[in-house]
Order: sequence, then C-alpha cells, then structure tokens
Amino acid sequence: MVPKVYITRTSSFFPNDVVKNDQIEDFLGHIGGRPSRVRPIILRQNGIMGRYYALDRNQRITHTNAQMAAIAINKLFDNPEDKENVDVLTCGTSSPDQNLPSQASMVHGEAFSHGLEIYSLAGVCLTGLAALKTAYMSIKMMNSFNAVCSMSELVSPSLLSKFFEEEYRHEQEISSNPSLAFEKDFLRYMLSDGAAALLLEDKKSDGGINLEIEFIEMKSFANRQPACMYMWAESQADGSLRSWKEYDSKDISERSVWCIKQNVKLLNEFITPYFVDVIQEVLELNEVDTSKIRYVIPHISSMYFYNKLDDELRRRNIDLPTHKWFTNLTWVGNVGSVAPFAALDELLRTKPLEKGDQILLLVPESGRFSFGVALLTVA
Repeated sequence: MVPKVYITRTSSFFPNDVVKNDQIEDFLGHIGGRPSRVRPIILRQNGIMGRYYALDRNQRITHTNAQMAAIAINKLFDNPEDKENVDVLTCGTSSPDQNLPSQASMVHGEAFSHGLEIYSLAGVCLTGLAALKTAYMSIKMMNSFNAVCSMSELVSPSLLSKFFEEEYRHEQEISSNPSLAFEKDFLRYMLSDGAAALLLEDKKSDGGINLEIEFIEMKSFANRQPACMYMWAESQADGSLRSWKEYDSKDISERSVWCIKQNVKLLNEFITPYFVDVIQEVLELNEVDTSKIRYVIPHISSMYFYNKLDDELRRRNIDLPTHKWFTNLTWVGNVGSVAPFAALDELLRTKPLEKGDQILLLVPESGRFSFGVALLTVA
C-alpha cells in the first residue's frame, strides 16, 4: 500500500532585526559612495517595507547559510534527541556558502549528530519545492518513514557595495555619468536572507497541524526561452550565457560577472503567462475543486506582479481570488526558495484552519522559467 505523506511540523527563521527601506544601504553600502538613484523607484514598485540580512552594519556575516538552515531545522523538534530518528535530509538553496561540499552536507554537519541520507537541490526560487518533492517521493516510494526538508538563502553578502566598486570605477573612466546596470542594481532592494524547514512523515502526528501532500507538480520552459536570471555568467547577444570560466580576473571584476542579474524585459514578457499556463494545466490535470481551497500562497518576487498574476487568472476564469491569497512578502522581503514555506509557516501560526481545508502553493522561478504547484489538505 502506497503511504500517504504529511507535513507534521513547519518552522522559519530570519536573522537579526528587520531592515527597513531607509536602512538598506547602511548594511549593503553605497556604490560609488553615493545613494542609488534607482532605489526609490524600485521600492515603490516592489512594495517591500522590510527584509532581513545575516549581516551587521560593518558588513560582516552573522549567520552562514548552513547555520540558518540548521536553526530552522532545530525549531521543528521539541527535544533535540527527536532528530535522531530522521531518515532523510533534503536541502534547497540558490546561495550556498560554497560550491563544494554540497549544501546538504554542510547542513547535515550543522544540524545532526547521526548519519542519514542527504540530497542537495540547486536552482533559484523553485529549488525549495524541488527539495520538498524529493523528501515527499522518498516517503511515497517507501524509501524512508520520514524526512526533513530545508530551504535557506544567504544572498545579502553578494549584494554588498564592495563587490561592485571595481565595475563602478571602470564606468567612471569611460563615462561622466557612471551608474550600475539596472539589471544588477534593482535586485539589491528586493532580496532577503532566511530559512524554513518542514518535517514530513508517513503518518499523522498527535497534536498540531497535519497537512497531507496531495501532489507536487513542476514544469520547466527552458526549451522556450534563454536564461532570465543568472549568476557567475554574462548574457550574450544570442541569449546564451558565457560562463565566468571564460573570463579573466580583470573582466570578472570590471563586469561584476559573479553577481546576480535579471533580464527585466524577458521577465515582464513571459513570467506571468507561463506561470498561469502551469497553474491551469495542473488544476485541470488533478481535477482540483478550487472551492475547497481556503488559502493560496503565491510566491511573487515583488508586489509589482501581484495584480498581474490576479489579472491573468481572472482572464482565464481560474477561480483563485485574491481574498484567499496569503503573502508575507512586504514585511520579510523576497527570500527566494524560502518564501512560500516561510509564508506557509506564518499562515499556520496566524490563520484559522479546519479539517478538509486546502492550501495551494504557487511557485515561479525566473532562472530559465520553471514553475511549481503543490496542494496540501488539512488532515
């Protein structure tokens, strides 16, 4: 008999104190010694009022990515010894502390004292859902009785002004009006650090909430479009990416090749229609009765896309009205792969739920356009 899979515990962690809009450059620094000219515009558009950085005001890291993941995992358990029964660990992140060893190896070392099976998932925003599906499939296929899934992001150190100074200095040499490229600068005012974790089991727990995972569906559109968000690479005229491995150290510095970038034009054109294509396809494929859905958690990178997503859903007569939506984007910032699960944790702590209620998770990824949908039922 194929087991059911339940989320029996959730947690989230945000480092240090909330950083308000007028404090951002106190932590990230001023590029070229002056406030960003696009900052007020970006903040008006993204609607974010607060975010969290694992940094102090001297730009020193206060928590590593793996440490934040471990803190979130530890919050899942009332007693530390309960962790000894965990069979599988899956970890998703787009911003690991290092390329090698893997994220899951580092989190395992931080959070657990016993040996267990581990999986690392890479990507951008969808990597958290990929980590959840890996944990889900492990239990569903009777490979394990339980699993811990973590998702964590430490992006703020890559946004520090010191890493853009060489590019800015080079711009000053060739222009009397130097500026950082918009595709790099606007992300400095959207992204946030944090972690979330989930405990999955093959049976319901006594006490607390139990969410049965009905399905997790994911689909990539990378066959249709070039990369939209990328890091350690530069986009070429034909849309291909030129890896950092093809640049010399001088070019890497002067172009800020290492930094995270996004093609805003490509994002605006394709993210919403592709997203709703997948939502529509998944709802129809799984014959979902949307009237049973009590809450929808849409991961949106900024409030700029809130109405765009709603408009497209309405245009296609998909019954997911905004009065069912729950997002904490405006007060925690865009935490990438962590975002839908930190929102789920907050929803479970702050909103009423009854047996049979359903929660729909909607997760887009602009890396090269991938999307995911998951349905949970209160059991």
